[in-house]
Amino acid sequence: MGPVKAVKPVRSTKPVQSVKQHTVIDSPYGALTLVAEDGALCGLYMTDQRHRPPEESFGAADDGPFAEAEEQLTAYFAGELKDFTLGLSLNGTPFQRTVWEQLRRIPYGETRTYGELAAALGNPAASRAVGLANGRNPIGIIVPCHRVIGASGGLTGYGGGLGRKQRLLDFERGPALF
Repeated sequence: MGPVKAVKPVRSTKPVQSVKQHTVIDSPYGALTLVAEDGALCGLYMTDQRHRPPEESFGAADDGPFAEAEEQLTAYFAGELKDFTLGLSLNGTPFQRTVWEQLRRIPYGETRTYGELAAALGNPAASRAVGLANGRNPIGIIVPCHRVIGASGGLTGYGGGLGRKQRLLDFERGPALF
């Protein structure tokens, strides 16, 4: 999987108005709201998700820009897709985008600790900052923040709720062999 492309802001003498659209799809984990900005996926939010932006910021309801995202999510939930190949618009600080890029490198069915992610970024003392950036991930599941666990191996915060996090991890690990 390649690196996440950072979206640079457009500079102009006139204000630039981006176009946002959204749709809601069903999933085994409840309704998912997909949000696109200028045609690129910029949000995937669960019902009652912490740090979920207000509904009025999602733009007009329109299924048009979401066919590929919906197709890949359907394949993921069916256990047929392990790596998403969608073009994403990750809007956040440079540090947040770097953390989110590291999240995309965690293989399907595996986990990493906040400390391991901080070390991978070259700053082992930044585990708390990594946790804060992880919690602000705007594209859950596709940018797999659910794959990050505490240093003790236990589940820690998840914007979609710890129950969903456990279910996603169990799903990716597959059925027990005994």
